[in-house]
Amino acid sequence: MINNRINQIFFLLIGVVLFIAMKSPTKKQKPVVVGYVTGFNGLVDPNQIAAEKLTHINYAFVNVKDNKAFLQNLKTDTSNFNRLNTLKLKNPELKILISIGGWSWSENFSDAVLTDSLRKGFAASAVDIIRKYKLDGVDIDWEYPGMPGEEGNVYRPEDKQNFTLMFEAIRKELDVLEKETGKKKLLTTATGGFPSFLNNTEMGKAAKYLDYINLMTYDYYSWKRAGHHTNLYDSKTSPAENSADKAIKAYMEAGVPASKIVMGIAFYGRNFKLSPTAQKGLGDTVLGSGNSYGRGYTYMKDSLINKKGFVEYKDEDAKAPYLFNAETKQYITYDNEWSVANKCEYVLKNKLGGVMFWEYNADRKNYLLDQITKSFN
Repeated sequence: MINNRINQIFFLLIGVVLFIAMKSPTKKQKPVVVGYVTGFNGLVDPNQIAAEKLTHINYAFVNVKDNKAFLQNLKTDTSNFNRLNTLKLKNPELKILISIGGWSWSENFSDAVLTDSLRKGFAASAVDIIRKYKLDGVDIDWEYPGMPGEEGNVYRPEDKQNFTLMFEAIRKELDVLEKETGKKKLLTTATGGFPSFLNNTEMGKAAKYLDYINLMTYDYYSWKRAGHHTNLYDSKTSPAENSADKAIKAYMEAGVPASKIVMGIAFYGRNFKLSPTAQKGLGDTVLGSGNSYGRGYTYMKDSLINKKGFVEYKDEDAKAPYLFNAETKQYITYDNEWSVANKCEYVLKNKLGGVMFWEYNADRKNYLLDQITKSFN
């Protein structure tokens, strides 16, 4: 009799626990916040990085040389890896990846992944770096497969398939490292934030090997007419071919899951000298690049916005700000807290993977990173 009563109480408790578990809301995963931190300017100061506000750091850049991933500045890079790893004391969940390529070091990708044996060697060399320095993954920034990037870059039609096969090869090497360490290893890529990038790749196929796809939804500017370089939507005042919204929709139509898409944010501005007849900035004729005003956002916020003749305007359609100096005819296009808040809202609404930004040093006071944190909390 006593045993039966104990059994009844036991099963009743089990039922209560299961009921509570079923009713309890599952914790939603927060969007990722990926910051590119550069090594080409020298040693990184970890005290200047708000590690608790980031989920990933992509260290830029590792070169491609002799068909292998190559640390161009070995002494600086190895020191920086050690410095970045200390940030895990502040944020144990922080992931640190090497980013291979970039605008200046993409010329050898096409040759390095041309055959199965070359791809295997390249993949092994990339993973060996993160194995040796106890890092968390590999990010590929090939600008661009199957189409021109920097002058002199090698590209060929075969890049379209080889781009996918490269990720497959790297993923295999990462799987081996995962078994060695018992820790998840990441594979990501930075890709063009424009539809023609999709014509020269198989992003739907490639996505199955990738954890995140970081869309470079910036540098959309034109040398003919003053437009936006990192707009969320199209502008009615100065219509353009590209926007973050167009790129994201195109990637999803190409078969990339929304949860793997990471929207790019610019922590820097692009500046232009407009024609003497320019009246409003946006949409006016561009004569050429301006002076040093188009720097990082900390400088712009502290020294330029609504100062020194520069007036800040908002393009409500594009969700993009710009500065115009009516006297000097200087025009600057950039992201600010308002545009970043709109981008973060878009990420949440469309259930995207998160945001990434280029690059950390451009906003040392964390004005924009603080806005990202606020938007996602």
